[in-house]
Amino acid sequence: MPIIATLLLAALVTQAGTLRFTAPQTWKPRPAASAMRVAEFVVPRVAGDSEDAETIVYFFGGTGGSVDANIERWVGQFETEGGAPIPAPRRTTSTSGPLTITAIDVSGTYVAQIRPGSAERFNKPNFRMWAGVVETPKGPYFVKLTGPARTVAHALGSGDVDAFVKSLRFE
Repeated sequence: MPIIATLLLAALVTQAGTLRFTAPQTWKPRPAASAMRVAEFVVPRVAGDSEDAETIVYFFGGTGGSVDANIERWVGQFETEGGAPIPAPRRTTSTSGPLTITAIDVSGTYVAQIRPGSAERFNKPNFRMWAGVVETPKGPYFVKLTGPARTVAHALGSGDVDAFVKSLRFE
């Protein structure tokens, strides 16, 4: 097979791939609310929290903005108790095979738009978000774990999030 045809075939195979992962057993799958949501999970609340957390995996067809733009947007979805912007959170970068995952962990009052483009906003004090950009050959995927601070802390501390990140693969 000529080299050009081989390279084109390799490019097509790469583009045809998708992000695969194994969710922790405690995360309960639910139907995706839109075509841009690859997967959604309910993360059961811990004692004392009034609601469950959620993990959503997004893919916008290879678009969706840069790592920095997404981190800035996610941080902007939180405020301090007094309404001030959240200081820049700690940013981590890890790998799972050939994938690079850049993540943040931010806490405060969750004030994101209820729906994209909506003027209505959440007002959820004591919330926390772990969010990451997963860089793949097909483009970035976005993972957001959002919910009451104690429930998200439990998901992070139990190893569920680490196991999920380590399971990420592109096939």
